Amino acid sequence: MVPILTITTNPAVDLATSVEHVEAGPKLRCRAPRIDPGGGGVNVARAIHNLGGAAIALVAAGGATGDRLLSLLAAEGVAVLPVPVAAETRQSFAVTDEGTGEQYRFSVPGDPLTEAEGAAILRRIIEAAPAGGFAVYSGSVAPGLPVDFVAQINAAIAPKAMRLVVDVSAAALHHLLEHPVRLHVLRIDHKESAMAAGHPMATVEDSRRFAAALVAQGVADIVVTGRGAEGSVLVSRDTCLFSRTPPVAVRSKIGAGDTFVGAFTLSLARGESLSAALCWGVAGASGTVSTEGTVLCTREDADVLFAQCLSEDITP
Repeated sequence: MVPILTITTNPAVDLATSVEHVEAGPKLRCRAPRIDPGGGGVNVARAIHNLGGAAIALVAAGGATGDRLLSLLAAEGVAVLPVPVAAETRQSFAVTDEGTGEQYRFSVPGDPLTEAEGAAILRRIIEAAPAGGFAVYSGSVAPGLPVDFVAQINAAIAPKAMRLVVDVSAAALHHLLEHPVRLHVLRIDHKESAMAAGHPMATVEDSRRFAAALVAQGVADIVVTGRGAEGSVLVSRDTCLFSRTPPVAVRSKIGAGDTFVGAFTLSLARGESLSAALCWGVAGASGTVSTEGTVLCTREDADVLFAQCLSEDITP
């Protein structure tokens, strides 16, 4: 397989716990929390590691929480390239109501990074970027960094013939859609697709048309649009595929999208087809939603679910 570098500018230490019942007012006595390293690219690297691959996780980390994040990654055996920043790394917190099974997720914003720290991150990316490999930017762009930071990464790694896989939201996503820079892969979820299109993604055909329009506009060579529990649609210049999600019991959605990106990129890095990569992504995401809290899919579960995934040609 070719090398993979994941990039996370706004990581977090994730805590997940549960309580008998969530209600306002009284003190709620929670179970002992599970603590994991988190944030988009961090989870992508963890998922790749779980699935038998390898990735280097470039992480902007600061303060005592940043130190804990790095130690958690080291304990999992994930290769880390830290970029020190002054801002304290943030925390995220999830609580599951044991009575209803509903999950409440709280994510605090990270402290702003400086212009100099953004420049330092770009320099480390250029230094670490493996020629001919894959880079993955997943998760939010840290406060303080410019809205076009992902586009800057895409331009910076172009001389090394690297392929950039992106899964972002909010202003960073809007900028990429409004100012195309031809990413290699853009993944966009169901809700974000509907918001960007200005109408509901009611059918698989709606998702296909939306993704095809982005490819035609030069946003990315490959666009993957999620359809929630239904599955995912992939469109490139000459390919239109849909892979349906295998049936699983949903316990936690934390990290599902990142696991999709990790499994999908790992498959591409191994030289597999777009059809296989789409199925691996769907299998990995399905395996993660069936786990508790912040636990990601295992290789064994992904193998079982992959065997249940089929990609259907939906070319019109």
